[in-house]
Amino acid sequence: MMDLETVLLGWRLTVRTPQLMRVTTMVCLLAGGVALVGCETNPYTGRKQLLMTSIGQEVQMGAQAFDQVKSDPKMRPSQDPREVEPVKRVAARIVEAAKRSKYAQMAQQFQWEVTIIKDDKTANAFALPGGKMAVYTGIFPMAKTEAGLAAVMGHEVVHALARHGAERMSQGQAANVGMQIIGAAIGIGSKNPALGQAAMGALGVGAQVGVLLPFSRKHESEADYVGILLAADAGYDPRESVALWERMGQASGGGGQSEFLSTHPSHDTRIEQLKEWMPEAMAIYQKRTPVPAASLPDVGGR
Repeated sequence: MMDLETVLLGWRLTVRTPQLMRVTTMVCLLAGGVALVGCETNPYTGRKQLLMTSIGQEVQMGAQAFDQVKSDPKMRPSQDPREVEPVKRVAARIVEAAKRSKYAQMAQQFQWEVTIIKDDKTANAFALPGGKMAVYTGIFPMAKTEAGLAAVMGHEVVHALARHGAERMSQGQAANVGMQIIGAAIGIGSKNPALGQAAMGALGVGAQVGVLLPFSRKHESEADYVGILLAADAGYDPRESVALWERMGQASGGGGQSEFLSTHPSHDTRIEQLKEWMPEAMAIYQKRTPVPAASLPDVGGR
């Protein structure tokens, strides 16, 4: 994994100047400062999170985004009970599990709402801060059953409850601050414009590849992990999550962007991780009354 120090090290081999030494020093100071400001701990994984946005701001942005989705004429809500009812059933059970989880306080404060978007070609779902959710009918062929859909919705709900969106925004803010500090340190736009551009380029690559994208993969893995625990606690067989990602991998033809430069783990990595977490999820599932794995309706001829 390439981090900011590695990027700057490669740059240091070709450009040795006092200005660069100041840049490296500033980056180290910035990294140390970021680790101490606005940090919270994920209750499931123990991972430290940089959060510079309030929950109130998140919820407001989530509500605005949801209003935009609903007002978009292309985002036509499904009126078919065969599509609407299973999604609402799964959503209700996942939300109740969330209210019993380590995110209970936040889950109880959210105003949960789910919309089923009639788009048979888009395999997608999301949950926004504040509890606004959407499921596209195109996810049905991938999920196959309500248990598969529970894995999807559990995953998305965790993104909202774990404040992953706020963390990404905070990382972006920190990266922007870092660029401004480094620009001032080396005198961008003064006597060394070429050096200034090189520094900004190096930090830009470092921030994207070494900080932002790996954190995003961590978010996805975190949502996978806690998501199957929520699904299991809701009474859905967590083993369906493995079958879901196997189908996702088959649908993508085994291709896609390389994991190193992707915001999501590869399908194989996801499946391996899910299998590692499965004993914990099954222990929860076996204490609950199992929910029948009802099939989802066929859509778009699939």
